[in-house]
Amino acid sequence: MTFCTSKKLQQLRLNNKHLELNFNGGNISSDGGLLNIALLDKKLRLTSDIGKELLKYDKRQKNKVQHKVTDMLRQRVYGIVAGNEDLNDHDNFRKDELLKSLLGKNKDLAGSSTLCRYENSATRYACVAMSRIIVEKFIKNHKTPPKKLILDFDATDDEVHGHQEGNFFHGYYDHYCFLPLYVFCGKELLVSYLRPSNVDGAKHSWAILSLLVKRFRQEWPGVKIIFRGDSGFCRNQMLTWCEKNNVHYIVGISSNERLKKYQTAYR
Repeated sequence: MTFCTSKKLQQLRLNNKHLELNFNGGNISSDGGLLNIALLDKKLRLTSDIGKELLKYDKRQKNKVQHKVTDMLRQRVYGIVAGNEDLNDHDNFRKDELLKSLLGKNKDLAGSSTLCRYENSATRYACVAMSRIIVEKFIKNHKTPPKKLILDFDATDDEVHGHQEGNFFHGYYDHYCFLPLYVFCGKELLVSYLRPSNVDGAKHSWAILSLLVKRFRQEWPGVKIIFRGDSGFCRNQMLTWCEKNNVHYIVGISSNERLKKYQTAYR
């Protein structure tokens, strides 16, 4: 036997709108999980802080602007979380009633062409500014100075399925991809650096490590910093820098003839 209920599940207030969960139909969205994402984003102030920073690089004519920088940023981020990572997805997703409510809008959001122009307007300075905000939030989350920070560096493939600018075939991963560099401290992402796949996996990692170490020691002079990476980051210049700057390191070493010789000798 089926038992029906008309009881309201939950009431929320977001962006001066009342959101109600029930089974009465009406404007339906299949992306209810975005409610939690929006509330978390509101608490962390991630998109709002990044949006304020990106506004400095907005070169559009203000009297012709229909979609604000922060709104497009949120639309793009929430879309990726909901599985709508392609810009073309937003031709339909921008009409989603829940998404519009989360952004405090009554009309349709930005279309794929507008979002494309928005993304293509990004500069190196804007990318650095976004990374800086993420690092500053990481620092702010520590109420007491940490005794030790382990910075995990890793390059991985981001497979592409078209003819995106900057994609190349990578022999190790056996497909066309980008090769972004990620830096984690525990479970927290500090750096996400997009690169083409025809570069050394350790490219620019030394510069990024140097910037992170400098900022962390400004905030926590006594913190112990450990750099950790696989054999792709075993570079003499980088490890020498670590030793000169009191940065501990744990790296893999790729197989070579000398190691094979010692391995055979100790068997």
